[in-house]
Amino acid sequence: MWMRGGTSKGSFFLANDLPGGPAARDRFLLRVMGSPDPRQIDGMGGADPLTSKVAVVSASQRDGIDVDYLFLQVFVDEAIVSDAQNCGNMLAGVGPFAIERGLVAARADRTPVSIFMVNTGQTAVATVATPDGVVSYEGDARIGGVPGTAAAVPLEFRDTAGSSCGALLPTGRTIDNIEGIACTLIDNGMPCVVLRADAVGATGYEDRDALDADLGLKARIEAIRLKAGPMMMLGDVADSSVPKMMLVAPPRAGGAVTVRSFIPKRAHATVGVLGAVSVATACLLEGSPASEVADISKGRSKTISVEHPTGEMTCVLETDDAGNVTTAALLRTARKLMDGKVFT
Repeated sequence: MWMRGGTSKGSFFLANDLPGGPAARDRFLLRVMGSPDPRQIDGMGGADPLTSKVAVVSASQRDGIDVDYLFLQVFVDEAIVSDAQNCGNMLAGVGPFAIERGLVAARADRTPVSIFMVNTGQTAVATVATPDGVVSYEGDARIGGVPGTAAAVPLEFRDTAGSSCGALLPTGRTIDNIEGIACTLIDNGMPCVVLRADAVGATGYEDRDALDADLGLKARIEAIRLKAGPMMMLGDVADSSVPKMMLVAPPRAGGAVTVRSFIPKRAHATVGVLGAVSVATACLLEGSPASEVADISKGRSKTISVEHPTGEMTCVLETDDAGNVTTAALLRTARKLMDGKVFT
């Protein structure tokens, strides 16, 4: 099934429909997407990392969990299939897909689907609109980066801190100085390097094309990323899709913070779901680059609107008495685009 999940798009497969073993599976998926090729002309990919994604779903044997979800990023112009990260946007399609494929029984109005994210061992709950026991993609929810409206798919994330790096702050510090730039190395569902846009000569308000055309800027942030990888317990990240690079600036449209995201070597058209959660969490760390530019509300429940090139993404973070983030929730949408056979 081909689906849009949030601001991403890709293929959703039942695990037992794919070739056995990672090597055979990855060869198959490269053929499906048409990689490696900048246009992905000989496959289904859309010549963009955001449209070259795969969700592998299976019924879960874990207590209290409905389905297991493995996310795979198929590189566009390299023969690489990576499981090094989650994708919270594609996650929005997992619940509807699981119900459509009969892995989860639909309820009369809304159906919660508990999802184990295999990449990082974390759990999320997606709530899917199922009027009369049938998945509905029609609704009035809007998200930045997607035209029109669709049914809301609320996502609640649990225990995401240190999902890939073993700790929320893998170095144990709020600020690390890399290449002369103050950075926060953070992982609250997605390993990210958060730094001020003006520290690397950007404004933080550029559009995607301007960012991708600035080769000097990309070289500066890539140098930081390569040094940050080992510090975040990720090893050599030269050929890895993580950590993501997050350039932050003061909000301009009534939100809490502005971000320009690199994923990692191309600018993101919006911002990833779990990347937004990590940036929002960084805003709460006193003295961090993000806290210097963010406008954050008081109280234990914090609604943080993360502005990005084509809109905003709202994160709701619940904190404990010490100010530590305990849960994160976001609203996404999804839509089924095609159901059929793909030929390789």
